[in-house]
Amino acid sequence: MSPEFKVKELLEGTVAVITGAASGIGRAIALEYAREGARVALADITTEPLEGGETTLDLIVKSGGEAFFERVDVGQWDQVDRLVSATVARFGRLDVMINNAAISSGTGLLETTGAQWEDVMRVNLTGMFYGCKRAVQQMIGQEPRDEARGRIINLGSQQGIVTCPGETPYGVSKAGAIYITRQIACDYAKDLIICNTISPGKIQTGRPGVGQDPTLVENARRRTPWPRLGKPQDIANAAVFLGSNRATYITGANLVVDGGWLAR
Repeated sequence: MSPEFKVKELLEGTVAVITGAASGIGRAIALEYAREGARVALADITTEPLEGGETTLDLIVKSGGEAFFERVDVGQWDQVDRLVSATVARFGRLDVMINNAAISSGTGLLETTGAQWEDVMRVNLTGMFYGCKRAVQQMIGQEPRDEARGRIINLGSQQGIVTCPGETPYGVSKAGAIYITRQIACDYAKDLIICNTISPGKIQTGRPGVGQDPTLVENARRRTPWPRLGKPQDIANAAVFLGSNRATYITGANLVVDGGWLAR
């Protein structure tokens, strides 16, 4: 190896905010970002992982990473504003905003109450809107790094692209995630702000609900060409790529990570 060649972590020096970071996909993203050298702000309504075990913050700190936790309801603007402000106060800037927090009702059209609809939209779509807006407010005045002032990654879903029985509010919210990504990417490209979506397929997490229904899980196994279902780490790997300077000339994209499900 030549003296000029320096091996470094992919996200060395990066400052990232990750919502829904206590469990599942958000937890995996946070852990992988910390492993790759990022300083991480963890946001969730609880510190306790649905999978059980140590908290995301404890795991990062024990491994020598830099992170802090903020209890945040993403459907509340003042709490999202506080999260980003605290991140900038601690770390100096915001390089990557990952809007991952989401809930589902597990209901179809006729079974969905007005309260269920509003709750899912408040967290999944309004929360993403608040996260994007506050991130752009911060990023637009920052000095560029690696040709970008900042990167936003929104979590969509294959259910925002194709339908799924019994998940009407969730699917609509995830279709909205894909749209808002495209709009932000086009509106703020001139300001060197990058915005992309990751749309997972069937990912096996510890979250209870309709997604754990054995019939639906078996159907997903049959429908997925790759010989296993997805893991949170699969989405974390994609998020590291899109949050790094390896993802050049990519904005407004919807990166589907589904083991080939949509290709069939």
